[in-house]
Amino acid sequence: MNENEIGQRVLGCALTVHRALGPGLLESVYETCLAHELGKAGLAFDRQLSLPVTYDGLVMEMAYRLDLLVLKRVVIEVKAIETVGAVHRAQLLSYLRLGGFRLGYLLNFNVTLMKDGIHRIANEL
Repeated sequence: MNENEIGQRVLGCALTVHRALGPGLLESVYETCLAHELGKAGLAFDRQLSLPVTYDGLVMEMAYRLDLLVLKRVVIEVKAIETVGAVHRAQLLSYLRLGGFRLGYLLNFNVTLMKDGIHRIANEL
């Protein structure tokens, strides 16, 4: 399964969660429910995965944390915020670059229609 196929399956799980819960809950609730749906869909994932950053020979363990990493290839950043800004997209792009990942999704569940909360970010390796 390639990154795009993984992403499509993740989006299906996110839509299921949003249809059931709607907007207005805590980010942690959406993350937990999305993880549950990913498991039901047979998609292996890591949750709250801490990764190191190396800068000028200095290694900082647990420098950042991914909400979800699906099949070791697609990064998912879960939000429940009023508006997704450029800084949120930049955060996900930084995660992709630092981890050597090609694809990520910023999923904002605090929207009326989930399609408006899906932000796909690709990193050219």
